[in-house]
Amino acid sequence: MTTAPAPAARRSAPKVRLRGERSPLASTALHLTLIVASVIAVFPVLWVLLTSLKPAKFATTTSFFKETTFENYTHLLQDTKFLTWFGNSVVVAGLTTLVGVIVSASTGYAVSRFRFPGKRGLMWTLLITQMFPVAVLIVPIYNIMATMGLLNQPSGLVITYLTISVPFCAWMMKGFFDTIPREIDESGQVDGLTPFGTFWRLILPLAKPGLAVTAFYSFITAWGEVAYASAFMVGEDNLTLAGGLQLFVNRYGAQWGPMTAASVLIAIPAALVFLFAQKHLVTGMSAGAVKG
Repeated sequence: MTTAPAPAARRSAPKVRLRGERSPLASTALHLTLIVASVIAVFPVLWVLLTSLKPAKFATTTSFFKETTFENYTHLLQDTKFLTWFGNSVVVAGLTTLVGVIVSASTGYAVSRFRFPGKRGLMWTLLITQMFPVAVLIVPIYNIMATMGLLNQPSGLVITYLTISVPFCAWMMKGFFDTIPREIDESGQVDGLTPFGTFWRLILPLAKPGLAVTAFYSFITAWGEVAYASAFMVGEDNLTLAGGLQLFVNRYGAQWGPMTAASVLIAIPAALVFLFAQKHLVTGMSAGAVKG
């Protein structure tokens, strides 16, 4: 028995697009938009990298691959105090990250789990301190640091950076701890753990994404900050990377070669920290934003 051919109307029926399926035109537009956005994002970084490999006479030209050289890097490492500035920044950023994680995590846990007098005032204080711009705070903080003898001291910069990172990170950690069931705290108490023991042994291992975001934000705050570092630190031996880069710029012009080479080397530690914390960043920031 032969099968009758399908009617012409059935053969020519239009293809039904599934819900959420993009048309070819929309898909093409989306990919073009992503390509343009990627080029815009990568272009400045690539420009700095290629400029760092050019001699001074081609620094402000588009001759990127003409007379490629590493002279800018050798001059930076051998003839300037870049390594000293780098070491100062590592010390300041490392201490800021370590202390920032400890203070932010303990503050966030206390605000999330305990009721105590002044809790609401503390939360408002953490929130309000983030509303002041650097230009408003730099003079009073400078006076405080001068009174305490902390100017031109790494500890002074660490304390200053903590005033920036801790309020934001404490709020974020509070929101993250809110997502961890309180039954875990209760089970720790049943097992005879103190509140600190519960926090250290049970809660912190579950809070790795939030801790990663806190560490990353604290590090970036100290590593790339310019205003406080330039105002509080003087003398080439005491400068951090942010202050040291300003020595390559004067009233007569800028030394683009050494400055771009320094920018590339400065970006490497930040990129490594980002890669280390990358898998936790989205989880930590989204969890901290849900119940902040």
